[in-house]
Formats: sequence, structure tokens, C-alpha cells
Amino acid sequence: MRRLGCGIVLIGLAVAAFVAFRFVYGWTEAGPAGKDIALVVPEGATLSDAAVLLKQAGAVRSADAFLTRAKVFGGGQPIKAGEFVIPKGASNSAILSILQGGKTLTRLVTIPEGMPSILVHERLMANEELSGGIKVPEEGSILPDSYAYDKGESREAVLKRMQAAMDRMLAKLWAERAPNLVVKSPREAITLASIVEKETAIPRERPMVAGVYANRLRAGMMLQADPTIIYPITKGKPLGRRIRKSEIAAVNDYNTYAMVGLPKGPIANPGRLSILAVLHPAETKALYFVADGKGGHIFADTYQEHNDNVRKWFEIRRARGEL
Repeated sequence: MRRLGCGIVLIGLAVAAFVAFRFVYGWTEAGPAGKDIALVVPEGATLSDAAVLLKQAGAVRSADAFLTRAKVFGGGQPIKAGEFVIPKGASNSAILSILQGGKTLTRLVTIPEGMPSILVHERLMANEELSGGIKVPEEGSILPDSYAYDKGESREAVLKRMQAAMDRMLAKLWAERAPNLVVKSPREAITLASIVEKETAIPRERPMVAGVYANRLRAGMMLQADPTIIYPITKGKPLGRRIRKSEIAAVNDYNTYAMVGLPKGPIANPGRLSILAVLHPAETKALYFVADGKGGHIFADTYQEHNDNVRKWFEIRRARGEL
């Protein structure tokens, strides 16, 4: 009888040892996830809530076992809210470290320099990971850049960050502007910068293009910028064809072929370099520029010199079979 009692005790101890081993081993053994899992932990979620979410996602075998082990081995540090990537086969220990470390999955929406607001609106509305609706934002109010967002975040919140970034940058650059500029307000600076942005894709040319337009404004000349013809027609989207003579002659608040001075507002969302170019334009006597056939432009001080450059440009286009 005594031997039987000792046997039962030994079995009990063995079982207890095995259970303890499994409890400890289960903290570091590979988890059941067969692939990387994106897990969203809502704001205010508890460790218990996260355990349920992990079980539902297939990242842990048992919500209760994960929660118990986390309380014993986890050190008491709170978990973070956000979207996390749980790697394939991650252990309970690794998962808790991820949730406590706060290194969330980065999702980005990119607004290229010169993108008009109508296309910004379309890009945000097409992003199915964002929520809610927005109106087309004011032209020139958005700073082109890449912006991080959380899955399920509102489009309005993301848009506000884009606009706040523009407000901050413009305030800083305006405070550091060169003296005696032709633009007299931040709004005018953004308007001219949007034209500079659309006229050249070469960053080093932008101060020169801005200098030409500044000279024209001071001289009371028309800016004659092709993108200002297109904007009233498409709101900044590509025209997809050549500009018509009737459109060149059209009188409206944007067409700088039919008016002197700046259009009534921006024609796109200019980037930092274009804004800098307007606030620190090149010192030049040039009043004209035309494409040079190599992706850039050639500048001229006089109309005669400009006509010679235009003639060369047409010769290049004929040689290419474009005319």
C-alpha cells in the first residue's frame, strides 16, 4: 500500500513537472501562425482583449494560456495600440514583446510634388484602408510628401496632417524669404510656386524659372504659362491632347495668356523646392524660356534671342517627327 502511495506521489510530481515544463516551454516555443499576420490592437484594448484577438488571428493556440503566461513572464509593461506584424511562427514571448514595444506597421500614402487637389482627393478616396469621406481640398493647401496612417483611420485626419504640414513649412519658409519679392503674401507664393512646379521637373531650374516669372510680373507682362490654360478645363488633370487656340484665348481667372498677373489661386500642390525657388528666385534678366530638347529649358533676355531659341526647338521637334 505504501508503495502504491509513493507511486501515486511520483506520478503526481511527474505530471506537475511536465505541466510546469509545458507552461515554461510554451512561452518560447514556435507559435501556430503559418504566415505573417497583421494584427490591429484598438486604442484602450487590454492584454486580455489582445489575447482574444491573437487567438482569432491564429497567432496563439490559446487566449487563456497566452494571457496567463504573459502575466507571469511579461513583466507588467502595458501593450500599445496600433497595427503590428506578427511574424510566422512567433512565440508567445516574441508576440508580447512586439505588442509592448510599440513598433507598429507603417502604412504610407504618397502625394507627389505638383499633384492637384482633385487627384489627392481621388487617391485618398481610393485607399480602402482609410475610412470616411472628404471633400476636394483647397488647391495648394497640401504639402507633397509621404504620410503614415493607421488602418481604419479617417481620411479627414490624414488630410488634416497633410495641410498642417504645409502650414508649418510655408510659415517657416515665408519668415526666411528673400527681400523685395514680387509675391506679397504666402498665398501668392504658393500660387506662383504651383506654376513653377508645373513648368519644370528639373529642380535646379526652378529658381531660374521663378526669376523669369518674377521679372515678367514686375514688368507688367503676361506670364503665359501653359499649365494655367489647362487648369480651368481639367482642374489639374492631364489634358490628354494639344491645347486649342480657343483655350489659349479663353478669358477666366486662371489663363495667364489672357491676363496680366497671377491667377486667382494655385493650380496644384507645389513641393518645398518650388516654394523655395519663388521665395529665393535666381537673380536674372531673363524674360523668356523654351524647351531645349534635352528635358530642360533655355533662357533668353530678349525677344529676338527667344525667337532664335524657339526656332531651334521647332527644328528639334521636326527632326523627331513631332511636327
